[in-house]
Amino acid sequence: MIKNLPNPAQPLRIGTRGSPLALWQAHEVRRCLMAAWDLPEDAFAVVVIKVMGDQIQDRALKDIGGKGLFTREIEDALLDGGVDIAVHSMKDMPTLQPEGLMLDCYLPREDVRDGFVSPSVAQLGDLPVGAVVGSSSLRRRAQLLVRRPDLKLVEFRGNVQTRMRKLEEGVAAATFLAMAGLNRLGMAHMARGAIEVDEMLPAVA
Repeated sequence: MIKNLPNPAQPLRIGTRGSPLALWQAHEVRRCLMAAWDLPEDAFAVVVIKVMGDQIQDRALKDIGGKGLFTREIEDALLDGGVDIAVHSMKDMPTLQPEGLMLDCYLPREDVRDGFVSPSVAQLGDLPVGAVVGSSSLRRRAQLLVRRPDLKLVEFRGNVQTRMRKLEEGVAAATFLAMAGLNRLGMAHMARGAIEVDEMLPAVA
C-alpha cells in the first residue's frame, strides 16, 4: 500500500516531451491517477523535457540514433530524480529498458489504424504516378512501396501539426498519421480515411 500520496506540497512529477500529443498523454495519465486516488490536479506537476529527437528534424531517425532519441533525456531525468514517472508513446520506446527502470503500465489502446492524409486526393489509389508521399516510418514506407512502387518517398518528421503544415506547403502530396494521435487531438477529420489493418499493418504498440 502507498503510504505517502502526492499532494500540492510534494507533487508527483510527470516527465514528458513538449509536443501537443505528448502533453495530451501526460495530462491523461494525470487524470487517471487523480481519479484512482481521489487527488487534486495540483498534486501533480507535468514537467516538459526537451529531447534530441524533437530538436533534430532534418535527418532520418536511423541516421541519428533511432528510437531512444525521444526517450533518453526523459529517462535520464527519471534516473537522476528530476521527475518521478515518465510518459512515452510506446512506438518511441526501445525494446530494452535502461537499468533501474521498468515499464509499469499502459493507457488503453486507441484506434490502431493509420490515417491517410492529403489535401488533394481522397485515397491512396488516387495519387498520380510519381507523386511525393511524406513518411519517416520504415514500417509505412515498406508497405507503401509494395502497393505503389511508383511513388516517391521523402522524410517527413515532426509532430502532427508540423506535418500538416508541410502538406499545406506542398512538401508532399500525402502522408500517413496515426488515427490514435488524431483522435486524441480532436483532429480525426483531417484524415481522408483510416486504412484497414489488412491493407497496412499498424505499429505493434
